This record gives sequence, structure tokens and C-alpha cells, in this order.
Amino acid sequence: MDLKSNEPFWMIKNGIINSYPSLHENKECEILVIGGGITGSLIAHQCISDGKNTILIDKREIANGSSSATTSMLQYEIDVPLFKLSEMIGKAGAELCYKACSDAIDQLEKICIQIKSKAGFRKKQSLYFASFKKDISWLQKEYEARKEAGFGVKWLEEKEIETKFKIPTSHGGILSEQGASVDAFQLVHELLAFNVRKGLQVFDKTEMKSVKYHKGKNIVTLSSGATIIANKIVYCVGYESTSLIKEKFVDLLSTFAIVSEVDEKLTNAYKDVLLWNTDEPYLYMRTTDDHRMLIGGEDEEFYKPELRDSLITKKSKILTKKFERNFPSFEFREDFSWAGTFGSTKDGLPYIGKHQDFKNSYFVLGFGGNGITFSVTGMEMLSYWLQKKKHPLDKYFSFGR
Repeated sequence: MDLKSNEPFWMIKNGIINSYPSLHENKECEILVIGGGITGSLIAHQCISDGKNTILIDKREIANGSSSATTSMLQYEIDVPLFKLSEMIGKAGAELCYKACSDAIDQLEKICIQIKSKAGFRKKQSLYFASFKKDISWLQKEYEARKEAGFGVKWLEEKEIETKFKIPTSHGGILSEQGASVDAFQLVHELLAFNVRKGLQVFDKTEMKSVKYHKGKNIVTLSSGATIIANKIVYCVGYESTSLIKEKFVDLLSTFAIVSEVDEKLTNAYKDVLLWNTDEPYLYMRTTDDHRMLIGGEDEEFYKPELRDSLITKKSKILTKKFERNFPSFEFREDFSWAGTFGSTKDGLPYIGKHQDFKNSYFVLGFGGNGITFSVTGMEMLSYWLQKKKHPLDKYFSFGR
């Protein structure tokens, strides 16, 4: 499955950061992490922190899957609004999920400090604004739900948004104090390099071909013919999990993104805020640490690479026009464009936990717009499980829920 198209901005900006060998000899370990993207690198970081003998493999080069195409907007807001999620899973559970995402942003900041990251992690506010008057009633309901749950939010009227953010098209919105952005591609490489120095073994261009499950261990056969004997496997394979798991549990969609030329006037105006609106699909924007504006959206309900790729030029023009309509004070000059695949679940929540068809194994699959924050939460959950402890989020993120 092809998860991205063309060359996303992050790969061009960063180039080849680190290279790893493929695996051609037999190995043994306590934990085998499958997937070398942001999720796998975070899970490996946790395993090494917990003192586990850990190997990570990826069939591509490191971070060349969906982690190279992500827009890396770090939000505690889940794709399903808090008040709607409360109706689906209960108020206590919905607030727990939202608070886990909020805590994950702070945890990721601590990790970036710990590894001395230069991936541009930056705390930001988040503005969620109404594109149409009809959205005001439910957006205010969402504001009240977040306020009652204890989140740092403020309701802004349309004039306030126009004055402060130069957006004349809004009809009001929620300003949240919690949010951030990062270069996920670079962060993956930093996390792995940090943990390789502590004993992590990393192999790219190394594909799992089959697994035989035995009591207390798994025997994984690789594309090279070599084997890895692991006590536990953690699958961090994102959307490619649909080729492993029989039942349908996620909808795969295509999304599009563009990045502007370097424009300090534009990015200085929005460097401290994430922007997204109530369009369907919603438009979302952020600045990069090298003074560009990144815009994403125009999602389509399919993921066929050929059809998706053929729409990049058309979608880029639409995204540019939407930006110029919402931000008439600025001009957007496109420099890069690409498309990627993302997953949407019925409740906006990830799938993190065991699956009945996979013994001695866990899945950490962060779907939707919160993939990175869900993956940070997955670190804590995995650590609990390895200590034979239950986690409060188990039932909300489980398969078959």
C-alpha cells in the first residue's frame, strides 16, 4: 500500500538524516517493534526506557511511510467533538480521551527536551473557527463541554477573530491554550539515534513475511530469510494494518497538503497558533520552523494511489483559493504539494491494544488527526501492559469496542 505521493516537504527539507542496515542474520529480543515511523520510534523509546532488549524493523527506509507526509499538528481535540464523543462513550470516557491527548502534548515536549531535539517542537494555541453561521450553535456547545471538562478555552466572537487573526470569514470560534507542532520526520530520526546509543537495534528495508506464535514467544521470518525470536511484537504499522487484520475497523481516505515559499511576514502572524475550521472536510493550517505556511485538507473518501495522485494539482489550487478567501491580507505562493492516506474511525479514537488473532502482540495504531498524540499515549499504555497492569483507556481504544 502506497501511503504518500510525490515527495513531501519534510523529506526534501531534511534529506537523508540517518541510514540503517537491512537484517540478514538471526536475532533474539524481548520486544520487536514493526514500523519505523513516529509511532514505532516512540514505542521503541518507551521500551528502551523500560530496560527492554528491543529491535525495530521497517520494510522501507526509516520514516518514509506516512510519517513523511504528516502535517504534524499536535492537538488534544479529537476528530469527533467532545460533546458528541460524550454521547457515544459517556462523558467520563470522552473527557479521559481528550485529557490523554492534552497530556501527550506535554509529554512529547519533555521527550524533545530529553533527547535535545532540533525538530522544531513549538507549543501553540489552537483556533477552531466556524466557517458558517449554522455551525455556531454546535461549536458553542463544544466550547461549553471543553470548559466544563477543565480545558483552557476562550470563546472569540467574529470581530475578535478578524482583529487578532485577520480572518474576516469566521463567525466565531474556540481558542484553546493547548497545541503544538513539530517536524515528525526529523523527530523520528532523532528518537532512533538517541535510543541506538542506549542499545536499540534498528533495521530498515527489512520486511516481516510471516509469524509463528509459540507459548511466550514469536518467531518472525523476514524477507531476507533471517528470523527474529521475540517475546512480544508491537505492530506500529498504521494504515497497513488493514492488510493484516481481517475485519474492517477503519476507513482509509486521501488528504492533500501544500507548503508555501518562505514568507516571514505571513508566518510571523501565525507562528504561535494552529488554525482549523468547521468546513467538511475541514481546512487546517500551521507554520513551519523555517517560515513557511502549511495547509491541509480537501479529503476524499478513497485511497487509490493513482487516482489520489492525479488530483494533487487540482486540490492544490483549491487549497490556495481557500486560504486566500479566509486570509485576504496575505498571498500564498505554493512551493510544495503532496497527498497522503489517513484513517478515520467511527468514534475518532485509535486502536491500541491486543487483537485476538495475534498472540503475544500489541497494536498501536493512531488514526485520525491525532495520530502522534495517540502514539504518545500508546507509550504509557504499552508500559502498563508489559508490567501486567491495566490502563484506564484500554476499553476505549480496544478492538471490537
